[in-house]
Amino acid sequence: MLAGTCRSNPDSKENWRTLNRNSLVMLLIAFLTCTAGTELAAQNTGWTYWGGNKAFDRYSALDQINADNVADLKIIWRRPALDPTLQEAFSEIRVTGNLRSTPVYIEGVLYATNAIGLAEAFDPASGATLWVQQPPAATSEEARGQSTRGLEYWSDGGEGRILVVRNGYLYALNPANGLPIIDFGTNGRVSLVPDNTNQFSFVSGGPIVVNDVIVVAGTVDGAGDSGTRWRGAASEDVRAYDVRSGAQLWTFHAVPEQGEFGTDTWGNDSWRDSGDLGSWCCLSADESLGMVYVPFTAPTAAYYGGHRPGDNLFSNSLVAIDVSTGERVWHFQMVHHDVWEYDNVGPPVLGDINVNGRTIPAVMQANKTGWIYVFNRVTGEPVWPIEERPVPQSDVPGELLSATQPFPTRPPPIATQGISEADIIDYPELGQLARAEVANFVIGPIFTPPTLISTTPGGTQGTLTLPGSWGSANWNTGAFDPETGYYYGFANDIPRVYRLEATNQEEAEMPYWSPNREAPYLDGIPLTRPPWGRITAIDMNRGEHLWQVANGDSLGDHPALSNLDLPDLGIASRPVALVTRTLLFIGDGSNVFGGTQPNMWGRTFRALDKATGETVWEMELPSGTTGGPMTFQHEGKQIIVVAIGALGTPAEWVALALE
Repeated sequence: MLAGTCRSNPDSKENWRTLNRNSLVMLLIAFLTCTAGTELAAQNTGWTYWGGNKAFDRYSALDQINADNVADLKIIWRRPALDPTLQEAFSEIRVTGNLRSTPVYIEGVLYATNAIGLAEAFDPASGATLWVQQPPAATSEEARGQSTRGLEYWSDGGEGRILVVRNGYLYALNPANGLPIIDFGTNGRVSLVPDNTNQFSFVSGGPIVVNDVIVVAGTVDGAGDSGTRWRGAASEDVRAYDVRSGAQLWTFHAVPEQGEFGTDTWGNDSWRDSGDLGSWCCLSADESLGMVYVPFTAPTAAYYGGHRPGDNLFSNSLVAIDVSTGERVWHFQMVHHDVWEYDNVGPPVLGDINVNGRTIPAVMQANKTGWIYVFNRVTGEPVWPIEERPVPQSDVPGELLSATQPFPTRPPPIATQGISEADIIDYPELGQLARAEVANFVIGPIFTPPTLISTTPGGTQGTLTLPGSWGSANWNTGAFDPETGYYYGFANDIPRVYRLEATNQEEAEMPYWSPNREAPYLDGIPLTRPPWGRITAIDMNRGEHLWQVANGDSLGDHPALSNLDLPDLGIASRPVALVTRTLLFIGDGSNVFGGTQPNMWGRTFRALDKATGETVWEMELPSGTTGGPMTFQHEGKQIIVVAIGALGTPAEWVALALE
């Protein structure tokens, strides 16, 4: 097996891989994979996983809807986020506007998780209900739940099942009627509650099945204040289950335990009482390799780490795991000893690229830093050098940051990194006010650390920087065209403040914590230059940007800006791209997401020429997009379905098709 630390200078073999006695066999497999290619998605015309397929490329080769006729798209049906039968039975259940769910299309049926995390099946042509999963008991307590982003479908011959994670359980359902498969686990479900705790897993991205192995990753719900004052919040391990029986097969520890690789990256044995990291969104897999790719979040107390010296694996890492054993094949840590909450929360996107005439089976991982890190998904070797470079150090007592951080040399970042005077808005009247406001903060390049709030006159109020802790790239980035090798990423370009102050609670386990980190605005206008929401197309064969455009127009009618001749300013929300053979579909996004200004969202859904970024069509939907759009062909008609909603607006799915 190939294994890799992927820690620093990729020119050194020891830094990206460690070979064991099976290495020759794995090298042969890697060679055959690289030369033959995997054709993960090039012919895909369905939508079998919530990311399109297990490569998570959010791509469809369908082109019945194209630039010539996209203007004829109409809404053909709308479906509420919660089936009316459940809404009537549990009328006291509150349904939010944040419907995360992307349906899957399997053998003529749409399946999706609803507003409370239960599965529903509905007719693709009309949106009519076929069946609805029922709560395990007919009580409001059992009915309450959260919307998740997707479910999984598995079949083998005549046997099939729908797999759903909800309220700390993994369910297996009959695709024909939604009833539990009784011989799976206990009466159709398996508990995901960690031992000796009442905290349960919140798996926003759903499970993934790889070679008859169900892999589940998430975060522990009810982890207190996420370690801002108390460091002992539990971590969520990656676990695997047999798809037929539900028996647990293996566990991969997000924070290594005694005797495991990586414990030495938690100084002073801090692995024993540190955690609060997991993989709460998106998994991808290469079934031909038997690997699942897991992006991990920031560590406990993401803004102060004096109690956890070292790099802190596997926080902020992409880890390739052998699904047959649960062993780490390789990993790469994007941010060492994180104090910025620079998670990997977007999907690891799989696709084959051609670099200097050589076909590379790649995995492309977006990070909140705004970089897209690109690796050979078999070996973990960076496709282009990733250099360890010196970064600013902290003056907070007890904090010891990594002296260096990884800087990808290609492709360039999709977002602004760090803040300088040149990044401050310079509009008439506003520019002077903005510079005066910024003077209250420390600014600098990316990885400028959090600073202590000063109570002296004129003292700093923290570090103002980009990207902020909500991240330039989040769960919504990115999408990949396997025919061209082009990757599409969305960036939220809104700064945040990293401030620390001494804790004053007697029970606090750490000397410093981070209070409210919202960045200041000038009457709702960000202090830094737009576009505040942008789409970037990257040629992954060359590691270069093709084009970059603002996504939508925000604040264009603001009284302070309306008299200025400004281009589109971009909407800083979290829209998801859908790529087809000729078009890129994306919405404005909604205001239901954390870190999004209430006035920075919109109802527009648009299609861009994916080669140029030019908008070729747009329409207003009933609300903003909250989930990823998907497409499929049913009875000869291509249909697009997307989840929508907003604060104070009902959540629903809408379906679009040509008249």
